[in-house]
Amino acid sequence: MRFLANSLFKKLWLTITASILITIFYSFLLSYLFYEKLYVDQEERALLEEGNRLAADYQGGALTKELKDRIFWYNKKSESEVFIVNNPRELSACLPFDIDYQTLVGPKEREKLLSGKSVTKKGFEERFDREIVAVIIPLLDKDRLEGIIYLYVPLARISELTYDFSFLWLLGGASFIIIAVFLGFKMTEKLTKPLVDMKRAAEHVSQGDYSARVKIYSNDEVGRLSEAFNAMARSIEEEDERKRDFLADVSHELRTPISYIKGYSEALVSEIIKPEAEQKKYLGLINREATRMVKLVADLLDLSKMDGGQYTLEKHPFPLAQLMEDFSQKYLPLMEEKQISFQKVLDPDIIVNGDDARIEQILQNIMDNAVRYTDVGGSINLSLTKHPYGCLLQVADTGIGIPPGHLNKITRRFYRVNKARSRADGGTGLGLYITEKLVRLHGGKMEIESTVGEGTIIRVIFPVI
Repeated sequence: MRFLANSLFKKLWLTITASILITIFYSFLLSYLFYEKLYVDQEERALLEEGNRLAADYQGGALTKELKDRIFWYNKKSESEVFIVNNPRELSACLPFDIDYQTLVGPKEREKLLSGKSVTKKGFEERFDREIVAVIIPLLDKDRLEGIIYLYVPLARISELTYDFSFLWLLGGASFIIIAVFLGFKMTEKLTKPLVDMKRAAEHVSQGDYSARVKIYSNDEVGRLSEAFNAMARSIEEEDERKRDFLADVSHELRTPISYIKGYSEALVSEIIKPEAEQKKYLGLINREATRMVKLVADLLDLSKMDGGQYTLEKHPFPLAQLMEDFSQKYLPLMEEKQISFQKVLDPDIIVNGDDARIEQILQNIMDNAVRYTDVGGSINLSLTKHPYGCLLQVADTGIGIPPGHLNKITRRFYRVNKARSRADGGTGLGLYITEKLVRLHGGKMEIESTVGEGTIIRVIFPVI
């Protein structure tokens, strides 16, 4: 069993080989059954027909010498042995082998003969060293058994019947076994090769080589399993790349503010910077970088919960326009400082079922980008209107815009169009990624439209009550 335990190929090959051998054995067994059914039954029918034809010449009364001579003459010409006797006891004198009269014609057989029916006997005869089949035909005169016609023929063995081609049969059978076993080996090898390749590829994947792929040989279940394995390997490879990129980005994002904080704090501790105004400036920079780190860590915690499926919303019905009205107030001082004109059109009848804190987070991420990337003297429009799907929340600015090649990537985590500018302005590169995730958790969808130098429009569609 150990020989089979570690190889599907061996199991399949031995199964196919065993099936072939069982088939040959079964065919050999069937040949004997066909011998019994076809050859022996045919001989029996032939004897019955032969005996009935001879019995047709009997016209009743005592057996005549003419009838006996006719049967004697027929016996010399026939391939079977034929005897006619007045009494079954007389057969022992005619047959070249001993018979037991009581066994040959017992009470049941005698009743059958008296009813006009023939009797068939089969048995092994030592003189002939083979089975014989015999038929007893009754000769009746009214209800009296005047005599019988006894016919028998030794049965040929199946090896004798197939003697002329037995050598070819054996040669063909041996050739068939060899060819069948060889083809079974090749077929099993072909069937198991994709599985062997998958085993090797899985070992590579388990060791960290996610580029391993399996060659697809067919379009059957094994082929589709290979496709699924390749798709899984690609997904693992992509996820591994995303993980490495994520860790690299997080390390880079944290290293920058930590470096600033370390450098500014060392300058203050070593009293290199003595003027009070300069010290306040450096403390302000330290505070800015610390605030940026706090926001980055908060975003990372939200991101971890979202990716882990642990992020839950506390939904309840509320008027979205009121939330947007209250939220926009905190941006007025900043927009006045940058001389950005702000307009809002809000439909007060729109009621949504959502998490107001998370929808406010969505608005904050969108508005932060709008204010950050809109230059002095620009404008921002905030609107909330009805939509066939529910409601449309839209933020349109006249900022720097996003190049077309970056629009489909802007919602990826840590993705920035201008990395240097984003870090200077305090962005983490996670805002739009988290925003899109939150929109989807609310059953909505987000669209971004932008033209470089003209501005950006972000549309968020929510279902309503």
